[in-house]
Amino acid sequence: MSRILTALQPSGVLHIGNYFGAIEPMVNLQAAGNQNLLFMVDYHAITVTQDPAELRRNSLFAAATYLACGIDPEKTILFQQSRVSEHTELAWILNCLVRMGELERMTQYKDKALGKGESVSVGLFDYPVLMAADILLYDTEVVPVGDDQKQHVELARDLAERFNKKFGETFTIPKPEIRKQGARIMALDDPEKKMSKSAASEKNFISLMDDEKTVLKKIKAAVTDSEGTIRVSPSRPGITNLITILSLVTRRTTKEIETAYEGKGYGDFKTDLARELTAFLTPLQEKINRYLGSPTELLRILDNGAFRAKAIAEKKMIDVRKKIGVTL
Repeated sequence: MSRILTALQPSGVLHIGNYFGAIEPMVNLQAAGNQNLLFMVDYHAITVTQDPAELRRNSLFAAATYLACGIDPEKTILFQQSRVSEHTELAWILNCLVRMGELERMTQYKDKALGKGESVSVGLFDYPVLMAADILLYDTEVVPVGDDQKQHVELARDLAERFNKKFGETFTIPKPEIRKQGARIMALDDPEKKMSKSAASEKNFISLMDDEKTVLKKIKAAVTDSEGTIRVSPSRPGITNLITILSLVTRRTTKEIETAYEGKGYGDFKTDLARELTAFLTPLQEKINRYLGSPTELLRILDNGAFRAKAIAEKKMIDVRKKIGVTL
């Protein structure tokens, strides 16, 4: 049995990339008898300006979405990062081991900080260390991530090995698990980039809450190319991305899709993709709204998850404090 950890920011917008890249794999892992932890990284969220009331709403929405997608709170510990103070305590200790150059090389930081100069917060620079603490605190063995996050898991591995070498065996060395298909669904408006809920344009992504009209509009506007055939190719990222999405929502192989659309154009393909996406999203949206209609139950589930997570975290931090010499 493995201990597996997944974390997502409570942004208020979860998209199909989040679903297929992180949530669905976690749901599937529940059946394998693993010990799973899933939490909303609200302290990561505040590395950029947040409205407090909106952050609270977004956290409840995220919890409702995870449950609607099939997360079972009996099999998966579901909680808020901020409810377990050991995350930030361990992050500070790891800060004293990490090197500035390691954080400066983080590609996500460089992308997000581009053009911001000295206005970039220390939190944004340092958030890979908090992510490492998130992982190591629970002796996580497997971290399902998109390939863009692999570098952060590697930093967690480096810090675990560094700590263990200096203070004695303490942390499990985690390994990233990249889902080959769906781990990185690309942006509809720029298929060279990852689908992102923080994108400037909503044409970038399909939200799990998009209605039929919105889905059709976004898919119709999705970038393809001038070739016009429904074929997967590394040189054709736009249509390849759309074929991947259709494959994921219909459970058909990309080869089956290519065969089905032989001789057909983008118009037919995009109309069918929008219809299949709507059919996939509608029952999910109904479940999300049912959970949002029961906030007391949502809070009960999160309270219980925080209690279970803190029991693990407290035990680990007792050991860490002894190892570094702060326990008298």
